Amino acid sequence: MYAGLDHPERHRARVPGLVAVLTDSAAPDRERFLACAALTTWGEPAGYRAVADAAESGKRAPWYGILVDRKFSVDSTFAQLAVALGDSRDMAEEKGTLPQRESAFRALVRIADTEYFEDQLGDLLDESTARSLRADISETVDRGVGSLTGIVGVRPHFDLATQLVDLAGAVASVDGVLAAKLALAVLEVEPSRRALLHAVTVLHRSSAAEVRRLGSYMIAVGDERVRGMATDALRTA
Repeated sequence: MYAGLDHPERHRARVPGLVAVLTDSAAPDRERFLACAALTTWGEPAGYRAVADAAESGKRAPWYGILVDRKFSVDSTFAQLAVALGDSRDMAEEKGTLPQRESAFRALVRIADTEYFEDQLGDLLDESTARSLRADISETVDRGVGSLTGIVGVRPHFDLATQLVDLAGAVASVDGVLAAKLALAVLEVEPSRRALLHAVTVLHRSSAAEVRRLGSYMIAVGDERVRGMATDALRTA
Protein backbone atom coordinates (compact mmCIF):
# COMPACT_ATOMS: atom_id res chain seq x y z
CA MET A 1 0.00 0.00 0.00
CA TYR A 2 2.64 2.52 1.05
CA ALA A 3 5.03 1.42 -1.69
CA GLY A 4 2.51 2.90 -4.10
CA LEU A 5 3.28 6.36 -2.73
CA ASP A 6 6.79 6.07 -4.16
CA HIS A 7 5.70 4.56 -7.48
CA PRO A 8 2.83 6.67 -8.91
CA GLU A 9 2.55 4.74 -12.17
CA ARG A 10 2.27 1.42 -10.36
CA HIS A 11 -0.45 2.53 -7.97
CA ARG A 12 -2.43 4.36 -10.66
CA ALA A 13 -2.54 1.14 -12.67
CA ARG A 14 -4.07 -0.63 -9.67
CA VAL A 15 -6.76 1.96 -8.95
CA PRO A 16 -9.48 0.62 -11.31
CA GLY A 17 -9.16 -2.89 -9.90
CA LEU A 18 -9.31 -1.68 -6.32
CA VAL A 19 -12.35 0.47 -7.07
CA ALA A 20 -14.02 -2.62 -8.53
CA VAL A 21 -13.32 -4.59 -5.35
CA LEU A 22 -14.44 -1.72 -3.14
CA THR A 23 -17.79 -1.38 -4.88
CA ASP A 24 -18.46 -5.12 -5.23
CA SER A 25 -20.95 -6.05 -2.52
CA ALA A 26 -20.15 -9.72 -3.14
CA ALA A 27 -16.44 -9.29 -2.40
CA PRO A 28 -15.16 -10.31 1.06
CA ASP A 29 -15.52 -7.50 3.57
CA ARG A 30 -11.82 -7.59 4.46
CA GLU A 31 -10.81 -7.16 0.82
CA ARG A 32 -13.21 -4.24 0.42
CA PHE A 33 -11.77 -2.62 3.54
CA LEU A 34 -8.19 -3.05 2.33
CA ALA A 35 -9.17 -1.58 -1.04
CA CYS A 36 -10.71 1.40 0.72
CA ALA A 37 -7.60 1.91 2.86
CA ALA A 38 -5.29 1.74 -0.16
CA LEU A 39 -7.38 4.10 -2.28
CA THR A 40 -7.63 6.53 0.62
CA THR A 41 -3.89 6.45 1.28
CA TRP A 42 -3.34 7.20 -2.40
CA GLY A 43 -5.61 10.25 -2.30
CA GLU A 44 -8.23 8.75 -4.60
CA PRO A 45 -11.77 10.19 -4.64
CA ALA A 46 -13.28 6.70 -4.48
CA GLY A 47 -11.45 6.03 -1.23
CA TYR A 48 -12.55 9.30 0.32
CA ARG A 49 -16.17 8.70 -0.69
CA ALA A 50 -16.05 5.22 0.82
CA VAL A 51 -14.69 6.57 4.12
CA ALA A 52 -17.48 9.13 4.30
CA ASP A 53 -20.08 6.50 3.40
CA ALA A 54 -18.73 4.14 6.06
CA ALA A 55 -18.89 6.91 8.67
CA GLU A 56 -22.49 7.62 7.72
CA SER A 57 -23.31 3.90 7.93
CA GLY A 58 -21.55 3.50 11.27
CA LYS A 59 -22.02 -0.01 12.61
CA ARG A 60 -23.71 -0.95 9.33
CA ALA A 61 -20.51 -0.36 7.34
CA PRO A 62 -19.72 -3.56 5.41
CA TRP A 63 -16.38 -4.12 7.13
CA TYR A 64 -17.36 -2.94 10.61
CA GLY A 65 -15.82 -5.19 13.25
CA ILE A 66 -13.29 -7.01 11.06
CA LEU A 67 -10.59 -5.28 13.13
CA VAL A 68 -11.03 -5.13 16.89
CA ASP A 69 -9.02 -3.08 19.37
CA ARG A 70 -7.41 -5.33 21.96
CA LYS A 71 -7.73 -2.92 24.86
CA PHE A 72 -11.42 -2.06 24.62
CA SER A 73 -12.71 -4.88 22.37
CA VAL A 74 -14.40 -2.43 20.00
CA ASP A 75 -14.16 -1.84 16.26
CA SER A 76 -10.92 -0.25 15.06
CA THR A 77 -11.58 0.00 11.32
CA PHE A 78 -12.39 3.70 11.60
CA ALA A 79 -9.08 4.25 13.37
CA GLN A 80 -7.21 2.65 10.48
CA LEU A 81 -9.13 4.67 7.91
CA ALA A 82 -8.23 7.82 9.84
CA VAL A 83 -4.56 6.86 9.55
CA ALA A 84 -5.00 6.37 5.81
CA LEU A 85 -6.54 9.84 5.57
CA GLY A 86 -3.68 11.34 7.51
CA ASP A 87 -1.10 9.65 5.29
CA SER A 88 -2.82 10.84 2.11
CA ARG A 89 -2.16 14.56 2.41
CA ASP A 90 0.72 14.77 -0.08
CA MET A 91 -1.05 12.61 -2.64
CA ALA A 92 -4.28 14.57 -2.21
CA GLU A 93 -2.40 17.80 -2.80
CA GLU A 94 -0.78 16.35 -5.91
CA LYS A 95 -4.07 14.99 -7.27
CA GLY A 96 -6.21 17.98 -6.33
CA THR A 97 -8.39 15.96 -3.95
CA LEU A 98 -7.80 17.92 -0.73
CA PRO A 99 -11.49 19.00 -0.57
CA GLN A 100 -12.60 15.34 -0.68
CA ARG A 101 -10.02 14.48 1.98
CA GLU A 102 -11.39 17.21 4.22
CA SER A 103 -14.95 15.94 3.70
CA ALA A 104 -13.86 12.43 4.69
CA PHE A 105 -12.16 13.76 7.82
CA ARG A 106 -15.31 15.73 8.63
CA ALA A 107 -17.36 12.54 8.41
CA LEU A 108 -15.02 10.78 10.86
CA VAL A 109 -14.95 13.70 13.29
CA ARG A 110 -18.74 13.66 13.39
CA ILE A 111 -18.78 10.08 14.71
CA ALA A 112 -15.91 10.48 17.16
CA ASP A 113 -18.35 10.60 20.07
CA THR A 114 -19.53 7.06 19.28
CA GLU A 115 -16.68 5.28 17.44
CA TYR A 116 -13.15 4.59 18.63
CA PHE A 117 -10.05 6.05 16.94
CA GLU A 118 -7.23 4.61 19.08
CA ASP A 119 -6.02 8.01 20.32
CA GLN A 120 -5.09 8.97 16.76
CA LEU A 121 -7.77 11.15 15.21
CA GLY A 122 -6.79 14.39 16.94
CA ASP A 123 -3.13 14.06 16.00
CA LEU A 124 -3.95 13.17 12.39
CA LEU A 125 -5.76 16.45 11.72
CA ASP A 126 -3.32 18.92 10.17
CA GLU A 127 -3.79 22.60 11.02
CA SER A 128 -5.61 23.48 7.81
CA THR A 129 -8.11 20.66 8.24
CA ALA A 130 -8.56 21.35 11.95
CA ARG A 131 -9.29 25.01 11.19
CA SER A 132 -11.99 24.04 8.70
CA LEU A 133 -13.54 21.48 11.06
CA ARG A 134 -13.71 23.60 14.22
CA ALA A 135 -17.51 23.70 14.23
CA ASP A 136 -17.76 19.94 13.65
CA ILE A 137 -15.23 19.23 16.40
CA SER A 138 -17.11 21.49 18.80
CA GLU A 139 -20.43 19.78 18.09
CA THR A 140 -18.89 16.32 18.49
CA VAL A 141 -17.30 17.22 21.82
CA ASP A 142 -20.60 18.69 23.02
CA ARG A 143 -22.42 15.46 22.15
CA GLY A 144 -19.67 13.42 23.76
CA VAL A 145 -19.91 15.39 26.99
CA GLY A 146 -23.62 14.67 26.95
CA SER A 147 -22.85 10.96 26.70
CA LEU A 148 -20.35 11.18 29.56
CA THR A 149 -22.93 12.80 31.79
CA GLY A 150 -25.68 10.41 30.73
CA ILE A 151 -27.86 13.26 29.48
CA VAL A 152 -27.94 12.08 25.87
CA GLY A 153 -27.00 8.96 23.98
CA VAL A 154 -25.34 5.80 25.22
CA ARG A 155 -21.84 5.94 26.63
CA PRO A 156 -19.51 3.93 24.35
CA HIS A 157 -17.24 1.16 25.63
CA PHE A 158 -13.94 3.00 25.25
CA ASP A 159 -12.16 5.98 26.79
CA LEU A 160 -14.40 8.66 25.31
CA ALA A 161 -13.15 11.44 27.58
CA THR A 162 -9.58 11.11 26.32
CA GLN A 163 -10.70 10.91 22.70
CA LEU A 164 -12.67 14.14 23.12
CA VAL A 165 -9.71 15.86 24.77
CA ASP A 166 -7.57 14.81 21.80
CA LEU A 167 -10.06 16.48 19.46
CA ALA A 168 -9.77 19.64 21.53
CA GLY A 169 -6.00 19.38 21.16
CA ALA A 170 -6.37 19.23 17.38
CA VAL A 171 -7.67 22.80 17.25
CA ALA A 172 -5.37 24.24 19.93
CA SER A 173 -2.79 25.62 17.49
CA VAL A 174 -5.46 27.40 15.41
CA ASP A 175 -7.98 28.35 18.10
CA GLY A 176 -6.62 28.09 21.62
CA VAL A 177 -9.72 29.64 23.16
CA LEU A 178 -11.97 26.98 21.64
CA ALA A 179 -9.55 24.19 22.51
CA ALA A 180 -9.46 25.24 26.16
CA LYS A 181 -13.23 25.52 26.31
CA LEU A 182 -13.73 22.05 24.84
CA ALA A 183 -11.06 20.36 26.95
CA LEU A 184 -12.36 21.95 30.13
CA ALA A 185 -15.93 20.87 29.33
CA VAL A 186 -14.71 17.28 29.17
CA LEU A 187 -12.42 17.41 32.20
CA GLU A 188 -15.03 19.00 34.43
CA VAL A 189 -17.19 15.94 33.80
CA GLU A 190 -14.47 13.29 33.79
CA PRO A 191 -11.03 14.43 35.05
CA SER A 192 -9.42 11.02 34.61
CA ARG A 193 -5.64 10.84 34.82
CA ARG A 194 -5.38 9.73 31.21
CA ALA A 195 -7.57 12.54 29.91
CA LEU A 196 -5.64 15.08 31.98
CA LEU A 197 -2.32 13.84 30.61
CA HIS A 198 -3.59 14.11 27.05
CA ALA A 199 -4.84 17.63 27.76
CA VAL A 200 -1.24 18.73 28.29
CA THR A 201 -1.04 18.88 24.48
CA VAL A 202 -3.43 21.83 24.53
CA LEU A 203 -1.10 23.67 26.92
CA HIS A 204 1.86 23.14 24.60
CA ARG A 205 0.05 24.34 21.49
CA SER A 206 -1.39 27.65 22.67
CA SER A 207 -0.52 30.44 25.08
CA ALA A 208 -4.01 31.95 25.15
CA ALA A 209 -5.21 33.15 28.54
CA GLU A 210 -8.00 30.56 28.48
CA VAL A 211 -5.44 27.82 27.94
CA ARG A 212 -3.46 29.00 30.93
CA ARG A 213 -6.63 28.85 33.01
CA LEU A 214 -7.14 25.30 31.77
CA GLY A 215 -3.61 24.53 32.94
CA SER A 216 -4.35 25.94 36.39
CA TYR A 217 -7.42 23.72 36.62
CA MET A 218 -5.37 20.68 35.64
CA ILE A 219 -2.78 21.48 38.29
CA ALA A 220 -5.54 21.79 40.88
CA VAL A 221 -7.23 18.45 40.12
CA GLY A 222 -4.38 16.32 38.76
CA ASP A 223 -1.93 13.99 40.46
CA GLU A 224 1.78 14.68 40.83
CA ARG A 225 2.64 13.70 37.26
CA VAL A 226 -0.18 15.78 35.78
CA ARG A 227 0.81 18.76 37.92
CA GLY A 228 4.43 18.48 36.84
CA MET A 229 3.66 18.16 33.13
CA ALA A 230 1.11 20.97 33.20
CA THR A 231 3.49 23.26 35.08
CA ASP A 232 6.29 22.58 32.60
CA ALA A 233 3.97 23.17 29.65
CA LEU A 234 2.75 26.49 31.01
CA ARG A 235 6.32 27.56 31.70
CA THR A 236 7.46 26.89 28.13
CA ALA A 237 4.31 27.92 26.23
